[in-house]
Amino acid sequence: MAFFEGLVDHFYQGVEGDPELLAIYPDHADHLAGARHRLALFLAQYWGGPTTYTVERGQPRLFLRHVPFPITPDARDRWLTHMRAAIASMDPPGHVTARLLQYFDMAAEAMRNKE
Repeated sequence: MAFFEGLVDHFYQGVEGDPELLAIYPDHADHLAGARHRLALFLAQYWGGPTTYTVERGQPRLFLRHVPFPITPDARDRWLTHMRAAIASMDPPGHVTARLLQYFDMAAEAMRNKE
């Protein structure tokens, strides 16, 4: 869990410094606390950790949860830029980095809902 909490903290530090991407987040006024919590729990569960995300939020249904937010190719790319930087800051082993990047590239494109 500590790895994913660190990853998410690094990621959202980047988001907080990106006004265009930050505007997509509905709860950015509270320093993204809710988004940080949900993403850390989701990632931990996705990668085989505790099922706390499902207990708290139900099934992930990622695309449906992101439909209300305008995720354009630019927003997707900004999101990926910050996630890639967060992964690099955590310095996981090469094979872990590769798997994380593969997953996030796929997931970010899957969430895109605008041209």
